[in-house]
Amino acid sequence: MSSRMFKFGVTATSAAVGSVLAAWSLDHWNTPRVVNNAAVAPPKRKRTLPMRSEQIKSLMSGEEFDVLIIGGGATGAGCALDSVTRGLKTALVELDDFASGTSSRSTKLIHGGVRYLQKAILGLDLEQYRMVKEALQERATMLESAPHLTHPLPIMLPVYTWWQVPYYWVGIKAYDLVAGDRNVKSSYYLSKKDALELFPMLKKDKLCGAIVYYDGQQDDARMCLAVALTAARHGATVCNHVEVKELLKKDDGSGKQVLCGAKVKDHISGKEFTVKAKCVVNAAGPFTDSIRKMDNPTVKSICCPSSGVHIVLPGYYSPDQMGLLDPSTSDGRVIFFLPWQRQTIAGTTDLPCEITHSPIPTEDEIQFILKEIKNYLNADVEVRRGDVLSAWSGIRPLVSDPNKDDTQSLARNHIVHVSPSNLITIAGGKWTTYRAMAEHTIDAAIKACNLKPEREEAVTSYLKIEGGQGWTPTMYIRLVQDFGLECEVAQHLAKSYGDRAFAVSKMASLTGKRWPIIGNRIHPEFPYIDAEIRYGVREYACSAVDMIARRLRLAFLNVQAAQEALPVIVDIMAEELHWSKEEKERQIKAATEFLANEMGHSVNRTSKERIPIKLSKEEIQTYIKRFQLIDKDKKGYVSINDIRRGLKTFGEGDVSGEQLHEILREIDTNMNGQVELDEYLQMMSAIKTGDVAYSRFARMAELEEQKQEAASLKQKISVDRSGGGL
Repeated sequence: MSSRMFKFGVTATSAAVGSVLAAWSLDHWNTPRVVNNAAVAPPKRKRTLPMRSEQIKSLMSGEEFDVLIIGGGATGAGCALDSVTRGLKTALVELDDFASGTSSRSTKLIHGGVRYLQKAILGLDLEQYRMVKEALQERATMLESAPHLTHPLPIMLPVYTWWQVPYYWVGIKAYDLVAGDRNVKSSYYLSKKDALELFPMLKKDKLCGAIVYYDGQQDDARMCLAVALTAARHGATVCNHVEVKELLKKDDGSGKQVLCGAKVKDHISGKEFTVKAKCVVNAAGPFTDSIRKMDNPTVKSICCPSSGVHIVLPGYYSPDQMGLLDPSTSDGRVIFFLPWQRQTIAGTTDLPCEITHSPIPTEDEIQFILKEIKNYLNADVEVRRGDVLSAWSGIRPLVSDPNKDDTQSLARNHIVHVSPSNLITIAGGKWTTYRAMAEHTIDAAIKACNLKPEREEAVTSYLKIEGGQGWTPTMYIRLVQDFGLECEVAQHLAKSYGDRAFAVSKMASLTGKRWPIIGNRIHPEFPYIDAEIRYGVREYACSAVDMIARRLRLAFLNVQAAQEALPVIVDIMAEELHWSKEEKERQIKAATEFLANEMGHSVNRTSKERIPIKLSKEEIQTYIKRFQLIDKDKKGYVSINDIRRGLKTFGEGDVSGEQLHEILREIDTNMNGQVELDEYLQMMSAIKTGDVAYSRFARMAELEEQKQEAASLKQKISVDRSGGGL
């Protein structure tokens, strides 16, 4: 025993010393660039946010911009903020909505990359080490710049083999070491008992202990939007739903053709116009190559897209404030299992894919994630397909570096490329380093296009993002006390809008109740209120999809709840944007298709349809009996009127037509507006196997049977036989 412990200690000590020396030596190879921002006065922001119509008017004015940025994701928004705060006249256009692509479909982590550091140290890979170090520095900056949208998150790495304890401990300590004085919090070791206390859902068989380290977590879509709004407040012209149709060129006087702007189309008004610019930045993410080919049709493609699927499970799958890392899945990938917005995110996959505006999660990818997380959860947590509340796919734009001759090698870090016509392309990278990527891009733009900024160096490293200036952790209490909001709603508003939560609250309608005084929820299960829809329009939301996916995060959290809330959301948006009845119908249809295809609603439904009926004869007889009790007219099917009658029987009162249709849609797999017996049996089989979590229709049928049995029992026992009472 003593010999084994001695070897254990020697191994751990040797690994620790080696790791520290490796990190120290690498750190000396990588001397960071020091920027003296202390002498630069921070630029002042506007008190009011310009309306979208004003932004479009600015774009159409014919004035020449210093910088025109194509792409409204994290990188594009970051470039706009960096550019405008240096004093450059800046415009940004986005084909869809801010963060509508990859930037809203991330793992929601702000991290350096533990696995990248492992590869950097073991392989003495200087490029990967620099990437991790930069990301860890930017992690700290993000947490400081947007404290309302970000927070530190402890992540547990469970260990099931004793020899891996010192191995992982050393690796995580090296992660802390590389972060240096910008580390979030120090990592630590947990015994088996302590690990299970903090993460009770964890599988305890053969568990040796766990290592806990810290990274950051964010609301990615709202973070991207906040960066774009901050740029707008500083004077940038930022416009969503504006497509670049053509890049324009002119002779620079020496015979060289250089970019001088773009022809664009506003998809809201349908107008096409020209935007003049001294410099054009390509920050189109997965669509980088399409913009590059506008500049030069013969240029080689550099984007190598891969699909990353995430699923959302109920909050009871994980503790409120502890994530989980599976460092080695069955195929070698890493999977995170994280609490987010009171639910649980699991992902991601990594498969080659086609570039599309509407990536769709597949059943195989969802099943892979479910299979992997089963390995880490105890027997009490039955991982069910029916518990998948939402699923989405994001396209990660890996790139080969056009600055190098070997175009086959993929760049792990971001790349900035300047074309012969001065198209500045920023590609690759990760969410965490968006600010540094923007800084490097604008540096290259200033040099290539001979721009004259008021400030030579970036000032974004100490700039607060929209909502972060007056935010405090206890600010929500003032919202409760001053406005009469529910505590849960106030906390949500404070975290999503920061100090802008007061402006949102002022738009909330009276509830007519003693408490809460204001703030009508748009869905009973979530803290989103009516005022957020009205405020979201002022945050440039132009469609129902913009609202449910990015101003609110309802589509990502629960696709069924988002579908149920759609009518209320569209009604409020119609008041703000003056939509006609036909436009409202079009918006609901488009949002329904978005939920079905991109948020996993259709793949959830398809998974139900594939389920074979596996019920015993006794179970089938029971369900046939319940079905016939609801079908009182003996039609052979259950109609929406049967459902309405059944709900009234159990004291539900007047149920809205939309709610009735939602109950029907849960079970009506062939979409013919009625429930047949085989659909009901298939639903009950799916509930039995765990492929479906619950069904309101199934519960109604069960209560109907109980009611009939109680009535039958009363008839059997007469007053005479019962003695007339007690």
